Amino acid sequence: MIYNVNINEALMPSFCGGTETNMKKAGDETITFSLYDQPEETIQNTLSTVYKALEEKGHNPINQIVGYILTEEPTYITSHNNARALITKIDRYELLAELVKCYLGL
Repeated sequence: MIYNVNINEALMPSFCGGTETNMKKAGDETITFSLYDQPEETIQNTLSTVYKALEEKGHNPINQIVGYILTEEPTYITSHNNARALITKIDRYELLAELVKCYLGL
């Protein structure tokens, strides 16, 4: 049997501030998200430093950085050249936003 589910009928998760009875239904509005506490250059410099440190230690820098971004587990990043301390100073969402901007050429 196949069921069709309308996403607008789904209950809002409790972490969003309530349930369907006191919130607009999902899909009614777009929520905006904004941060950027770190200057763009700081994020780029830090990411370059971390990449080089991982490379120097013989790790695959892309895999390690992706692992860190997905899990926020700092042990994905080497402590060599203070890389772990540097990357943990940057908010993970800001780091991801900067990567998306760079990928899109914005």
